[in-house]
Amino acid sequence: MRKQSHRSRAVLAVLAAAVLGVAGCDAVGGDSPGPSGTGAQKAKPSPKPTPDWDSSPASVAAVGDSITRGFDACSVLSDCPEVSWATGSSAKVDSLAVRLLGRAKAAERSWNYAVTGARMADLPGQMTRAAVQKPALVAVMTGANDACRASISAMTSVADFRTDFEDALSRLRTASPKTQVYVASVPNLKRLWSQGRTNPMGTRVWQLGICPSMLADPNVLDAAATERRDTVQQRVEEYNEVLEEVCAKDRHCRFDGGAVYDFRFGTDQLSHWDWFHPSVNGQARLAEIAYRTVTGRS
Repeated sequence: MRKQSHRSRAVLAVLAAAVLGVAGCDAVGGDSPGPSGTGAQKAKPSPKPTPDWDSSPASVAAVGDSITRGFDACSVLSDCPEVSWATGSSAKVDSLAVRLLGRAKAAERSWNYAVTGARMADLPGQMTRAAVQKPALVAVMTGANDACRASISAMTSVADFRTDFEDALSRLRTASPKTQVYVASVPNLKRLWSQGRTNPMGTRVWQLGICPSMLADPNVLDAAATERRDTVQQRVEEYNEVLEEVCAKDRHCRFDGGAVYDFRFGTDQLSHWDWFHPSVNGQARLAEIAYRTVTGRS
């Protein structure tokens, strides 16, 4: 018991020393390669048939936020791109790139341009950098940080979210017209709150500033707190509607059908550093969902 207490205090000390909200706020930059692929779990996506869709793309680029960087999956307050669901090299994850390309080719033909803390406003810039590689497939996962803000009023508007996503796809199309795009839905933040709030360590860490719009005062269940969480949840659902609608207008784009949003992340799938980001196991589940969507047929 004493060892566990010392460990908990040490973890909290490190977290408190870090910049508030690295797990759910702003950042810029980002560029790293990677590979990883296996497993099979029941999934919801049944993508609509897409004209000219190649289920065996020859290269993969990833854009997005901390989830795609493997943040807090390997160690506290650190990116761990080797376990990224999209391009990671870890055999424990079997990333989308590894499943599609094989481990050796994935090491040479996959790129990770995601940035911890990024929001949809950052996606056009990331997509521009990814397009330079002329990838056969770009994997997109972003939007959680647009909802994870310091307050409800600070969340990205649905209109701005749509404009930035359309801009990102437009930039890709200008530079690489035939690149395919896989778009993951924004995770169910309220379900993550429901899972993590049962862990005392997790709720203590959340108080340091992780996704405050949803996770602040996690054990308060009064009307105001409930309305706040419901408002965030509604915004996430609206973001997913935008992702689906915009993607449907692009013949080389596939949305996951809400599979990531619907996935029930349990304690094994959440980082035990912050009880919010996916663990290595959670990253593997995201890779499975992506692979099923990319390779699925009508």
